[in-house]
Amino acid sequence: MQVLYERCCGVDVHQATVVACVRRPGAGGRRRSEVRTFGTTTGELLGLAAWLTECDVTHVAMESTGVFWRPVLNILESQCTVILVNAEHIKAVPGRKTDVRDCEWIAQLLEHGLLRGELHPARANPRPA
Repeated sequence: MQVLYERCCGVDVHQATVVACVRRPGAGGRRRSEVRTFGTTTGELLGLAAWLTECDVTHVAMESTGVFWRPVLNILESQCTVILVNAEHIKAVPGRKTDVRDCEWIAQLLEHGLLRGELHPARANPRPA
């Protein structure tokens, strides 16, 4: 399959943690994955943003239930394209049992252009004028 987003990240957001998988070019033309876990405080989310900048990530796909995605979106939206995907759509794929596997799967789907934003963060999280 063709890679549409060379440097992308899949993020699985929870109340207390954010697990992120960056996919980017590696040695010998192979794809490289790196997974890190962050807390949900502003400082930790700024650490996530710094890591994504360091990795030259251009696109992020997030999976989250509830409203836990909002702070992550607020931090990341100024530096890359962020899409929020429907958790039910992602969970429909059997065999994944951990947050690490979830974020890796999200990143792989995103890099091939197989995800679309199911929710519209701009409308779900309006900013005051």
